Amino acid sequence: MAVKSSLRDCSSTRDGDSRWARAGQASGQSVGWTRPDRTLTERAARTVVVLLATVRPMSDPQLFGEVARPGDGRGADVSTHGRAAPTGVPAGMPLPARMRPRELDEYVGQLDALGHGKPLRAMLDQGELRSLILWGPPGVGKTSLASVIAGHVDAAWMELSAVTAGVKDVRRIIEEGRSRLELRERRTVLFIDEIHRFNKGQQDALLPGLEAGWVTLIGATTENPFFELNAPLLSRCQLVRLEALTDDDVRMVLQRACDDPVRGYGGRVTLTDDAIDHLVRVGDGDARAALSALEVAASAAGVTRPGPDGPGVDLEVEAVADAMVRLRYDKSADGHYDQVSAFIKSLRGSDADAAVYWLLRMLESGEDARFLARRMVIFASEDVGLADRQALPLAVAAFDALDKVGLPEARYALTHAAISLAIAPKSNSVTRAIVAGLDAVRRHGNLDVPAHLRDSHYQGASSLGHGAGYDYPHDDPSGYAAAQRHLPDELAGTILYQPSRHGHEAAAADRVEDLRQRSRDAGRDRRSPTTSQPPIDRTERT
Repeated sequence: MAVKSSLRDCSSTRDGDSRWARAGQASGQSVGWTRPDRTLTERAARTVVVLLATVRPMSDPQLFGEVARPGDGRGADVSTHGRAAPTGVPAGMPLPARMRPRELDEYVGQLDALGHGKPLRAMLDQGELRSLILWGPPGVGKTSLASVIAGHVDAAWMELSAVTAGVKDVRRIIEEGRSRLELRERRTVLFIDEIHRFNKGQQDALLPGLEAGWVTLIGATTENPFFELNAPLLSRCQLVRLEALTDDDVRMVLQRACDDPVRGYGGRVTLTDDAIDHLVRVGDGDARAALSALEVAASAAGVTRPGPDGPGVDLEVEAVADAMVRLRYDKSADGHYDQVSAFIKSLRGSDADAAVYWLLRMLESGEDARFLARRMVIFASEDVGLADRQALPLAVAAFDALDKVGLPEARYALTHAAISLAIAPKSNSVTRAIVAGLDAVRRHGNLDVPAHLRDSHYQGASSLGHGAGYDYPHDDPSGYAAAQRHLPDELAGTILYQPSRHGHEAAAADRVEDLRQRSRDAGRDRRSPTTSQPPIDRTERT
C-alpha cells in the first residue's frame, strides 16, 4: 500500500517521469516502461526495486518543490505548527533575515490586526486561514507575518516574487498545491512579495486556485491595493493594513537582536540609551532599516558573527551616528500623494508652519521642485484668487526663480511663496466660477453667439447683421455699456462669478455688484437674475 501511495504521489507531479528515470539510473536499474521489449511482470518487479531503493519519503520537501521559511532555520514542510527548534543560522545571512520571528508570539507590533481577541488572531488560533493581502510600508513585517502564519496553521510554504515570476510559475504552484491537498490533505500557503507588480493576466491566473481552495494566497504590497489589484482578486482576499512600527516596537526588535543567543549577538553587543534612540530614529518604523544599521555598527566594532562566543562591544551613539535617518518617499506611491495633499491643505488652512514643513520634507526626499512650484501657481488662483492680487505673480516669480537659480538656493524663493500663500486671505470664487461656467456650457451646448457680438471685420459681415447694435463701451462717459448683453439669450441674467468679501476681493465684490445693478437698471436682463452654482466636486481636487 505504501508503494502504491508513493507511486501515485510521484506520478502526480509534473516531472514525475524524469524523477523515476533519474532514480533508476542512480540505482543502476533500468526503469521498466522505458524498455518496450520487457515483459509486464519484469517491468513491475524492477519498478518495485526502484521504489524500495530510491523513492524519497513523503515528508521530503523537495517532492513538491517546497522551500525553507525565510530565517527560521527549518524546512517548510514541518508539521509541528512552526515551533521546532532552530538548527543553526546559515553563514552570511544578514541580521534582519536572522531575526525574523519563528512563531506568532514572537511577532512584534500590529496589535490592531494581531492582538489577542482580534478576528484575524482568533481565526489563526483556530487553525483556520483565508487568503490575505498584507498592505504596509517597508520593514513592518509583511514577509515575516506570512511565514509565521503558515507555520501557525501547519501549512506548506511556497514563495514567489512578483518581480521575476510569471503565469507559468503561478500555475505550477497551484497544481502542486492541488496534489498536496488531495494526496496529503495539507494546505499550501503561496506567498507573493510585491504582488502589485503582477499584471492583470498574472493576477487572473491566481483565481482558479483560490476559488477551489488549492492554495491560500498571502500577498505583500507597499502600494494601495485598491489601485493596483484587480477587483476579483481583492474580493477573494482579506485586506490587512499594517502600520509602521512604533518606537517601542523597534526598540524591542533591537534589544532582541542584541540578546538572542542563536540568531543575534548573544549579549556581546550592548547599546547605550542614546545609541538605541538614534537607531530607532533611523528605523522610523522600519525594523529592517534599524537592524541593518545595528549590524553595520557591530561589524565596524569587530562583531561579525552571531552567537555568544567572541569579543563583546559597548556601542555608544558615536558608533551608530553615521547611520542617517531615511525619509520614506516614493514619487509614484501613496506617500507622494499624501504629502502633497498635506502641503496643499496646510496652505489652504493658512498654517504657514505646516506648509514650510511639508514643502521642505518633500524637497529633502527628492521631490521634483518644479512640481511643487507648479502646485503653488495653481493654488494661487484656485484658493487665493482675487483675495490677494499679488498671490499669482508671487507664485509665478518663485517658479521663475527656481528655473534661474536652481536648488538648493531656490528653496528661499519656494519657501517665501509658500509662506505668503499660507497667510494670504483665501477665496475660491475663481474655482466656483469655473465649476458654474463648465456646468452651463455642458448643459446648454452650442448656444448661438448674439448677433451684435459677432465678428464684423470681414467683407459682407454687415449684410449678415453681424455687429449690428453693438455698443462700444468707451463711447459711454463711464466706460461701461450698462444695457448691453454679452451672454447668449438663453443665459440672460445667469451669474457665474460670486466674489467673496475676503481681502482685496471685498473691493472687487462692491465693484461687481455696482456694475450688475446698473445693468439691471438699464434693463439688460429681461428676466430675474438666476444663479448657476452647482456644488463643487472636490473628489477631483487635492
